[in-house]
Amino acid sequence: GIASVVAGHPLDTVKTRLQAGQGYGNTLKCVLTVYRNESVAGFFKGMSFPLASIGIYSSVVFGVYNNTLRLLGQLRHGDPAAAPPLRDMTVASLVAGFLSVGIGTPVELVKIRLQMQTQPYTKESVKLKSTVPGSPVYRGPIHCFRTILQKEGIAGIYRGNVAMLLRDVPGYYAYFIPYALFCDWITPDGSISPNPFSIWVAGGVAGAVSWAVCTPMDVVKSRLQADGVYLNQYKGTLDCMLQSYQNEGVKVFFRGLLVNTVRGFPSSAAMFLGYELSLKAMKRCQAETNP
Repeated sequence: GIASVVAGHPLDTVKTRLQAGQGYGNTLKCVLTVYRNESVAGFFKGMSFPLASIGIYSSVVFGVYNNTLRLLGQLRHGDPAAAPPLRDMTVASLVAGFLSVGIGTPVELVKIRLQMQTQPYTKESVKLKSTVPGSPVYRGPIHCFRTILQKEGIAGIYRGNVAMLLRDVPGYYAYFIPYALFCDWITPDGSISPNPFSIWVAGGVAGAVSWAVCTPMDVVKSRLQADGVYLNQYKGTLDCMLQSYQNEGVKVFFRGLLVNTVRGFPSSAAMFLGYELSLKAMKRCQAETNP
């Protein structure tokens, strides 16, 4: 999980600014604007909280997915280690996507609020609060979390959870299934397990596919969670979708598609490679400790 955050966060910042910000234009203009205004550090805004919490989040996602597969294997075939059919992988990925939202929503909210708090707003589009747009609202992730909790309560911490549910349930289906199929396809016959290169490529492809599928609802989630730094524009998921469509047309739901897809490859490649290699290392250590 940590590997995926480090590999993907700079482009994640660009993606969030494109989806929820104003005045950035295309991807290249966004990159140049962030660099010119905030230097390299601007691309790493909001990274500390995901970095600190991604271990728990990834443990839940991968743990739920693999243990659901084992449970289904035991129930259907009497063997938890049996090779899972496509329908079992489908159920496991949907369950993992559903349960991930409970942990993922607050993390995503804090990350996006920190990423968005210095982005430019036009004066006409903002009903000013006490804070001037462009100046920091939050001193860090803990202050951000505490401020949202104090001002908006538990509901504020889970702002955007419906949009995230609609993003992650199909998103994890498009994540785990392509990984398993592609990994199996590129692994040479006779190999007991895929080699690191196969894992890296399969993980990267899975990430690119998943983020391409997720982008429309990711736009909605980003806008809902960024809403509230300086203004309160949306009443909920449906209202955000309607307002975005009325103001910018259907193309708005594909903002950041290229960045999402490009970022998805190294981020997910690092995630799966880190996961598989860590698992192998722990199994090897267990075998050495308990021969």
